[in-house]
Amino acid sequence: MTTQAPETVIVEQSRVACDGGEGSLGHPRVWLLIPEDTGFVECGYCDKKLILKGGPADK
Repeated sequence: MTTQAPETVIVEQSRVACDGGEGSLGHPRVWLLIPEDTGFVECGYCDKKLILKGGPADK
């Protein structure tokens, strides 16, 4: 059995919200702050990786 890779999303703001994106099957909305030095953050609930556009992780 293979495991799907977590979703990756490019965002334009360093403060972002994540709710799992699946309606009632998602998770509580959490606010995340993308650090300037890494340029990305991962949601602790769904492992979605949010990458700041133009940041160090945006390649």
